[in-house]
Amino acid sequence: MDLVKALSEQYVKSEIPEIHVGDTVRVDVKVKEGNRERIQAFEGTVIAKKHGGINETITVRRVSYNVGCEKVFPVHSPNIESITTVRSGKVRRAKLYYLRDRVGKKAKVKEKI
Repeated sequence: MDLVKALSEQYVKSEIPEIHVGDTVRVDVKVKEGNRERIQAFEGTVIAKKHGGINETITVRRVSYNVGCEKVFPVHSPNIESITTVRSGKVRRAKLYYLRDRVGKKAKVKEKI
């Protein structure tokens, strides 16, 4: 058990900000197209956090052109360039799956002051 812990500690990123469910975050992802590599930003609301340690993932949801898009990002992946918190949200749930059914102003999350 200690061997697995020791191996996984090498790959855990230390400079990750505090991320909570309800926050609006910008995730910069490395995208490889042929032989070129670029960074693409994905900005949306964190609707779920799962697991912990090296296996930690966040589910980010955004709506563009009236179509909802969700992506699951492994937080400690080498393909994640950076994660920045744009605004922090005030929620009372651990999972915000109810936002999938909401449209417009009802889908907003209040900002924590």
